[in-house]
Amino acid sequence: MQRITALFSAALLATGLMATTANAQQAQDPAQDPMATQQAAPTQDFSDEQLQQFADASQEIAVISQEYTQRLQEAGDESAQQEVRAEANDRMIEVVEDSGLDVDTFNAIGQSIQQDPEMMQRVQEMASQS
Repeated sequence: MQRITALFSAALLATGLMATTANAQQAQDPAQDPMATQQAAPTQDFSDEQLQQFADASQEIAVISQEYTQRLQEAGDESAQQEVRAEANDRMIEVVEDSGLDVDTFNAIGQSIQQDPEMMQRVQEMASQS
């Protein structure tokens, strides 16, 4: 379940990452970001290829996240919401794996860009060139 939550949080981050700078800054607000409560992980070195894969996957995940956020809001009870979350998570995992990354690496990059503004800038530039 922790893996699902982390990926869903990464998807929310991806949505913010692909938004305008102002929106991305709002997404990074610790009061609104569930990942901000996690312990800060040391920034890792990722290859340009991995960052590009992350940028590409993030764009697709942002679309999935928006689609499923709408469906989640329309879901009636907790059971229906859980089903929507599980379906969204399966699609996001598929996108990440199709990009050439594993979920753990994708999540690690997501956490690293939250802590490293330069890395976030690089990923945003890669995403805008895709």
